[in-house]
Parts: sequence; C-alpha cells; structure tokens
Amino acid sequence: MTAQQGLYGGRKVREGTVVSDKMEKTVVVSIQSNIRHPLYRKTIRRERKFMAHDEHETAKMGDVVRIVEAAAVS
Repeated sequence: MTAQQGLYGGRKVREGTVVSDKMEKTVVVSIQSNIRHPLYRKTIRRERKFMAHDEHETAKMGDVVRIVEAAAVS
C-alpha cells in the first residue's frame, strides 16, 4: 500500500451523524458540508444522507460514525 492510498486504499471516507437506526442492520448517516456560492460568495450548508450497513447494530441515533465507500451489493 502506498502512502497516497492511506488506510482505506484510496476509498472515500466520510464522517457524519446517525439520524435513523430503525431498520435492521442499516443506519442512515447524515453528512453536512459547507460550500461557497460561486457568484455570491455566501456559505451554504448542504446535507446528504447515506444508508450504511451496521452488522452488529451498535450505532444509535446521534452517534458520530465514519463510513467508507464499497462496491455495490445487490
């Protein structure tokens, strides 16, 4: 593994807050990012939600978690 790939082998890593744990073995993670509007230069807060697998169901609402991208499983 090279230094550029890091711990997760070049996969995207995001940190967010668990907003739902009602499903079995799945949690919904909300990730917020701040972007600057290209014309008006005002900072805009964006929110994106991801569904993540939680095999042992340890994550609860409000927990800060780190998710790593993986290949799609159907």
